[in-house]
Amino acid sequence: MPNRYAYLGPEGTFTEAALRALRPDESGEFIPCSGVDAVFAAVRSGAADSGVAPLENSVEGGVTATIAELINGAPLLIAAEVAVPVEFTLFAREGVRLADVKRVATHAHALAQCRGWLAEHLPDAETFTVSSTAAAARAVAEPGAPYDAAIAARVAGERYHLTAVAEGVGDRSDAATRFVHLVRPGPLPAPTGADRTSLVAFLSDDHPGALVELLDQFAVRGVNLTRLESRPTGDGLGRYCFCLDADGHVAEARVGEALMGLRRICKDIRFLGSYPRADADTELTPFMPARGTSNADFHEAEQWLAHIRAGQVA
Repeated sequence: MPNRYAYLGPEGTFTEAALRALRPDESGEFIPCSGVDAVFAAVRSGAADSGVAPLENSVEGGVTATIAELINGAPLLIAAEVAVPVEFTLFAREGVRLADVKRVATHAHALAQCRGWLAEHLPDAETFTVSSTAAAARAVAEPGAPYDAAIAARVAGERYHLTAVAEGVGDRSDAATRFVHLVRPGPLPAPTGADRTSLVAFLSDDHPGALVELLDQFAVRGVNLTRLESRPTGDGLGRYCFCLDADGHVAEARVGEALMGLRRICKDIRFLGSYPRADADTELTPFMPARGTSNADFHEAEQWLAHIRAGQVA
C-alpha cells in the first residue's frame, strides 16, 4: 500500500512544499490536516504513516504548537528535516486593488514577518490570523469571504485562483522555515556524518547552576549545540523543560555519552531523534573538538576500559 503523509493543510501551504521536497517523487497519499495537533494525532493513531510540521522559523523562532506536541503526548521521532525559503505574496479576488484591501488574513507567523510592509502599505487594514497561509487564501476565494486579501505562498494563491496584488511583502527576503518529518518510534536513520540530534530535558529540580550542569554534559564532550529553547512544562509557573538540538548522531560515542550524562542528572529525557541535517550541503565553519573529544578519542578510551575490565592490563 502507498504511504500516507499527514501535513498542515489545506493544499498550498509551505508545509505541503516541505513534504514535496522530502518526497520529490510525489508517491503516496498526501493528507491535509486542519492543525499541527491533527498532524500529530494522525501519525500517532496510524491514520497516517508519517507527518510533516513546521518546527522553527528563522525570524520568529520556534513554532509553539509543534514544540508542545513534541514535548507532550505519545512520543514521535524526527526522521528528517528540510528548510524551505519563505516568500509571501498578497492575494485577492480578481478586480480587487491594493487600495481596496481593508481586511487581511494570514497565519500568525506570516503576519509577524510582514508587519513592516503592512504598516507602510496598508496602515489602516485590519489583520486576522487563521490556521495557515493556505487557509487564508482559500477563505478569500470563497463567495462572501470576510477578508479582502490573504498573505500566502504563491502556490496557494494560484491553487485558489486568486490574483497577486503585491509580491515580496515579507520584511525579510532571506526568511526560511525548518520543517520536520515525524514518524512513530522505530529504527533510527543511519549516521551520515552530518546529522542532528534533538531531545527535551526535564530538570530534576530548580537550583543555581542547573542549566549550566545540563550544558556541561555537551561542552565537556565537544558536542556543539545548535538550538536551546525553554518551554513551560505545564506543571505550574516557573517550571520549564529545555528543547535541544545538537550536532551529531546518537550512534556516535560522544553524543551517546552526553545523553547518558543528561540521563543521570535530569528528571527525564525525551529523545526526539537523530537524523540528517537539512544544511548538510552547506559550507559551515569547521568545528574543532577540544583535545580528547573526537569520536576516535572516545572509541579509543572505550576500548581501553574494556581491556581493563577484562583483566587485560598491559
